[in-house]
Amino acid sequence: MKLYKTRNGIVLQHGDQYYSLNSEWDNLINRENLYDHLLSLSRQSPVMSAADADRLCNEEVLAPIGAQEIWAAGVTWLRSRDARMEESKESGGATFYDKVYVAERPELFFKGLSHSVAAHKEEVYIRKDSTWNVPEPELTLFINSKGQIQAYTIGNDMSSRSIEGENPLYLPQAKVYMRSAALGPCLLVNEDPVSSDSVIAMTIERDNKVVYKDSVPINRMKRTMKELAEYLYRESDYPSGCFLMTGTCLVPGNDFTLQEKDLISISIDGIGTLKNIVAKKK
Repeated sequence: MKLYKTRNGIVLQHGDQYYSLNSEWDNLINRENLYDHLLSLSRQSPVMSAADADRLCNEEVLAPIGAQEIWAAGVTWLRSRDARMEESKESGGATFYDKVYVAERPELFFKGLSHSVAAHKEEVYIRKDSTWNVPEPELTLFINSKGQIQAYTIGNDMSSRSIEGENPLYLPQAKVYMRSAALGPCLLVNEDPVSSDSVIAMTIERDNKVVYKDSVPINRMKRTMKELAEYLYRESDYPSGCFLMTGTCLVPGNDFTLQEKDLISISIDGIGTLKNIVAKKK
């Protein structure tokens, strides 16, 4: 099942049917056994027309987040470790990323709040004081207040690699700024955990030409989703639940940087496609 948060309410997709839900977003998603609850709601909610569902889920869709924080995990893939080591070698910080990759404790960092998040088809920003910027496509977990993984979405962890490469202590400035994260287009709520064979794919287009394209199955991630969620909740409480980006293995080469008006498309099997246009904050 898929949940869409829109400007005119919440839409539930179950198979080929769409239902209008009379619910408050945070209360709806922050519960145990979310799949069973949505299944029950689908049996008692009005069915929507195909035209209304298409309009809401494509043209009026919002980022699937309310009062939740977004956190992110770093260096969970070998390719990510190598990229971070490369960008930080001149500052002397490269060895830290190698150590994190093999350490028991994962790297976890705060990424943003709902007001700074871009939805599907909205703009994501690159910093004016950064010369090297990349998107990072990531399977993103929704974890309820009890620490249980309940749903999945697509995340884009926008990163200013030139700033992070200057000094690892600059990570918050490289990662946390307006529209530095995108989520969407929906929440996938499965009865079982998302398949480890699911593929993440990313395409970047510039002037209607593909300048980057790659894909990878999520089973190549070094750490488990359950492990990352457990560390995030180990000493913290999230009353409305929390989103956790799980890291990326798709990193454009060192000769690539995003430009304004680039189109980023990130797809994950079973969830859909998240599209964003690159811009700079006005």
